[in-house]
Amino acid sequence: MKNTYWKKNIRYICILLSLWFIVSFGCGILFVEQLNTIKIGGFKLGFWFAQQGSIFGFVAIIFIYIYLMNKLDQTQNR
Repeated sequence: MKNTYWKKNIRYICILLSLWFIVSFGCGILFVEQLNTIKIGGFKLGFWFAQQGSIFGFVAIIFIYIYLMNKLDQTQNR
C-alpha cells in the first residue's frame, strides 16, 4: 500500500514538472516566434510567457499538486 502511494506521488511530480517545463522553456523559449504572432494587452504572447506565464504556471502547478496529494492522502487513509 505504501509502495503504491509513492509510485502515484512520483508520477504526479513527473507529470507536473513536465508541464512546467513545457510552459516555461517551451512557451518562453522554443515556441516564442509562433506565440509572438498573438498579442494580449499590447504585449506579444511569447514575451508574456517568458516574463509572467512561467511564474503563473508554476503557482498553478503547486495548487494542482496540493489538490492531488490531498486526494491521494484521503484514499490512503481509508
